[in-house]
Amino acid sequence: MRMSDYVTGLQHIGIPTKDLGGSLLFYTELGFDPVYSTENPNNGRTVSFLQQGNLMLEIYEDEEAAQCTGAIEHIALDVNDIEEAYRFALSRGMKCLDDEIRFLPYWEKGIRYFTLEGPNREKVELSQILK
Repeated sequence: MRMSDYVTGLQHIGIPTKDLGGSLLFYTELGFDPVYSTENPNNGRTVSFLQQGNLMLEIYEDEEAAQCTGAIEHIALDVNDIEEAYRFALSRGMKCLDDEIRFLPYWEKGIRYFTLEGPNREKVELSQILK
């Protein structure tokens, strides 16, 4: 087994911002279309998803946004079976930043996800949009 048995592609790139309006304007000027916006129930801040072709951006309010080169907070990969992907990651000794699979009420039926830390301290979220 390999993680590629569960990963089906790039889901989104997560970009924190102190200026949501400015970020949304910038990315719409680059040709991205807003496709979904909601409030994160964990912190009450706005989260917006923008899409151009098959590339999705998650832009979200964060007063602690680094605002420097390398400020992309995470990349998210689609998975077809979040439970199996989580078990696989743990069995391989991957550094999991979550002690369980998490849920957010995004999209129609929500998402389940967990986050790994890569060898350069990058965050890689594995996420399944529930259908």
